[in-house]
Amino acid sequence: MKFEDLGLSEPILAAIRDCGYDSPTPIQEKAIPNILMARDVVGLAQTGTGKTAGFTLPMIEILNGGRAKARMPRSLILSPTRELAAQIADNFDMYGKNCNLSKALLIGGSNMADQIKVLERGVDVLIATPGRLIDLFERGNILLNDIKILVIDEADRMLDMGFIPDIEKICSLLPPLRQTLLFSATMAPEIKALTSKFLSNPKEVAVSAPATTAVTVEQFQVPVSSPKAKNNVLEKIIQQENVQTAFIFCNRKRDVDSLSKWLANKGYKARAMHGDMAQSARMETLEKFKSNEINLLVCSDVAARGIDVDSVSHVFNYDVPMNPDDYVHRIGRTGRAGQKGRAWMLVTKYDDKFMMALLKRIDSKIETIKIDDKGEEKHSGKTDDSRKHQSKNTPRENIPATKSKGRDGAKNKSQRNDEVADVNGFGDEVPAFFNN
Repeated sequence: MKFEDLGLSEPILAAIRDCGYDSPTPIQEKAIPNILMARDVVGLAQTGTGKTAGFTLPMIEILNGGRAKARMPRSLILSPTRELAAQIADNFDMYGKNCNLSKALLIGGSNMADQIKVLERGVDVLIATPGRLIDLFERGNILLNDIKILVIDEADRMLDMGFIPDIEKICSLLPPLRQTLLFSATMAPEIKALTSKFLSNPKEVAVSAPATTAVTVEQFQVPVSSPKAKNNVLEKIIQQENVQTAFIFCNRKRDVDSLSKWLANKGYKARAMHGDMAQSARMETLEKFKSNEINLLVCSDVAARGIDVDSVSHVFNYDVPMNPDDYVHRIGRTGRAGQKGRAWMLVTKYDDKFMMALLKRIDSKIETIKIDDKGEEKHSGKTDDSRKHQSKNTPRENIPATKSKGRDGAKNKSQRNDEVADVNGFGDEVPAFFNN
């Protein structure tokens, strides 16, 4: 199928061609016709499948030709993070460049007075994070009674961040006669309840099972004896892999800062990004990453969703994510748009219960590669395909490797909700590869 077959007008098709796209992704192919028919839609697809264009393209088609009134936007897109909201705005600029539509971006960390001025001129598309939207509404700077299309993007992330009460409040302020679109990678019971309450006979479109990892991403785990040994092992993997650009995810913000400084001191082009940074600093860092001024972005889960950077070759999980769904989103930063990617995860004995939950959730195995704490792989005489990805500066003979199969998710005997302190909590079981 081609984009021409979806019912989009020539100005939008011309913008798509200028971007170099020819055929829609599966989620776009299924969602766009239903949205153009004014149906409420629930879109389920893993990260990196083109969900954003799946709703921005038909929204531009529907809104084109109308006119917004002062302080009364015609459509509303709710986003969980500032970075994702900014990327959605970029999509409207890119696909709507031949259409005369106005937009406003309401996010925290930006000048509120400037945002109010844009709203007073009237906007066709309002892209907002829930907190800033509610703040401006309660100040009387925005009216929501002319919203014709509502989009709730990354609904599962909204749930994780505690935004569901805000979403319910915002929905109660909107006109009942509207089109509502909800997009998510997973469908938790709370999100199902949200769709039942605020969507009318929605059409569900799905292109993959919830919480599945992209087939374009090769996945590896590396057992590490202690958290202190992670830096050396991470550096060894970076040296042996042909890394163009990579996300390195940490669970704690303090680790983001310390690891980025450690890598920078080692001579790598690394920079930190997390939620405690000023919005301007976060956006500047992201732009430098996109332009290859830096190629290692050490980050918290603020970067796990919605950030689309071309040709990211690797994702490194410095820590095992405490929420198994976050693993799917983290490694989804690579292997996008049909490209190949590689994801590595450092695993200590303290991560046992998180690994059990992760493996059970994704229902697949992750290949295990053993590297000693000094950063040297253990030689077993077995063939190691990952040598193909070595850096040109790393001699082949210095990187012997042993691979063993990762194990599937057995039941975790410990169901304690241990509080996470300086190291992650752990269950009673220890993965078998630590005993080898």
